[in-house]
Amino acid sequence: MCCGHNQSFSSRSSLRRRSHDGNDDSVVVDDLRDRLAETEARLRRARAREAELSRRLEHMKRFVSVMEIIETFLERRFQEQKDRIARLFSPVSTK
Repeated sequence: MCCGHNQSFSSRSSLRRRSHDGNDDSVVVDDLRDRLAETEARLRRARAREAELSRRLEHMKRFVSVMEIIETFLERRFQEQKDRIARLFSPVSTK
């Protein structure tokens, strides 16, 4: 993705350089402004993507925490059921 953007910068820059004399400072300034605007736009998109990924990561962390709580609960219930069954089937001691 980034490489494609860089190629468009260089090809556009080459076209501008060919269409104007190399001494035309306003063309260089315009080109730099365009490149800066595109870079800033890419940066905004990257930051938005980072924010979305951060939100998703936090959501996944909460999900994992809930799953760990449920797992602990189920393990405890399973052990309680095993213990109850073991008591039911154990020989009754008469004293």
